[in-house]
Amino acid sequence: MLDVLTFVLAAVAVIVALQYLADRTGLPAAALLTVAGLVYGVLPGPNVTLDPHVILTFVIPPLIYSAALNSSLLAIRENMRTVISLSIGLVLATAVVTGIGMDLFVPGVGLAAGIALGAALSPTDPVAALAVGGRAGLPPKLITIIEGEGLLNDATALTTLTVAVTAATSGTPFAAYLLGEELHVSGVLAVAVAGLMIGHESPRFTSGASRLQATAVWHLADFLLQGFVFLLVGQQIAPVIRGLKAYPTSTIVAAVAVSLGVVLLLRPLWLALTQSLPRMVRGRMGRGARDDQYLSGREIGVLSWAGTRGVISLAAIFTLPLTIEGGRPFHGRDLLLFCTYLVVVVTLVGQGLTFAPIARVLGVRADPADAALVRTQARAASVQAGLSRLDQIAADDAVPGPVLAALRASLDGKARRYRQVLDRLETEEDPSPAAAPDSPGTSDYEAALHARRAVIDAQREELLRWRDAGHLPDASLRILERELDHEERTLPPHDSH
Repeated sequence: MLDVLTFVLAAVAVIVALQYLADRTGLPAAALLTVAGLVYGVLPGPNVTLDPHVILTFVIPPLIYSAALNSSLLAIRENMRTVISLSIGLVLATAVVTGIGMDLFVPGVGLAAGIALGAALSPTDPVAALAVGGRAGLPPKLITIIEGEGLLNDATALTTLTVAVTAATSGTPFAAYLLGEELHVSGVLAVAVAGLMIGHESPRFTSGASRLQATAVWHLADFLLQGFVFLLVGQQIAPVIRGLKAYPTSTIVAAVAVSLGVVLLLRPLWLALTQSLPRMVRGRMGRGARDDQYLSGREIGVLSWAGTRGVISLAAIFTLPLTIEGGRPFHGRDLLLFCTYLVVVVTLVGQGLTFAPIARVLGVRADPADAALVRTQARAASVQAGLSRLDQIAADDAVPGPVLAALRASLDGKARRYRQVLDRLETEEDPSPAAAPDSPGTSDYEAALHARRAVIDAQREELLRWRDAGHLPDASLRILERELDHEERTLPPHDSH
């Protein structure tokens, strides 16, 4: 028991240290944690063996639910055509093309086993992809597509995997089992849909205090679960490598080439075809389409490199049975595990480290001025709603006049400030971030954030001096600290701007 506790505490320390390093260097934490797991996996000592049923039951659902809570149901609905194309069409295409490739070029691995491998390789990891995409400052549309794909493709992949494994182990045709087997893996989709619905509706029925507490809890759970997951991915190198001794080098090379080739090449081809063909058809039919309905070439390039795989793929492939019908060994199982593991590591580390530079080279970034304009318009509208409600309260004559006057003066001040910002954002011809001094990334914005944090720090120090001098009880100090904490929480984190 003590050994387990020591191991867990050491893992938490590694997660915290590598997250700090990621924040300081700009490198993706997922890649750093995977590399750390790889290093630990080849060293002597205890390792944690991946239990696929534990991962699929207790780890993946909360991660998907949390990602869904922070996603936008309306934005995903607006980009539903692309999301469905990636989460269903590309998943099925990846499974089938991988199966055909393995059947043709890898001796001993049949079509069904190859499709099972492709199904395990097909789902992207929304956690890793979003972490990289957020750090790269992608436009909201691309973030939404990555979110939607990662949330919805697991159900398709696991359904395809189950059907393919059934065919590989019993020889049963695919179609006979498709409908029934789909019901056994719909839990993943249910979690994603529940998270999207609750995230969309929760602002209507949850209090501010509940949201703050829930957000803090989910942030901590995400931080620890994601850290352990990526460490776990790296640690699986030893059991995966052990099973390769029975295969010739040529077979291993062929299997790896098929797996990596399909994962890295099919995605950009699929995106290019599914974006260009509908546009060409509509043009031939004389029905034009808005430019924002389709992805640009640069956006396709960025999304092509956003297909990061993760622990879902490993957990899925580890569910392959050891034996098939009649008690015979599942031929090629160890080879399929290795191919999946290599694809996960290559995408997590390779794509994770190069994604942000590629996005910068292609010039695909969110426009902070546009985001600032929308937020300021929403703030101005909310202040006007508050003033209207204040007029209703004043008509009831239930609140003292001085109190109403103070509230109205506060709201009027905010309204004037927002109108000034809107005038500057709407009339400025320069669309660059410098045209919006209140936008992230500008010098004025950074200076304002620094000043507000400095003021809050000074207030905290003064409260501590009062407490240390015996003028302020600790109970009162905690109340005042909580007020400052809430004020500080309205500021963006240091690494988000």
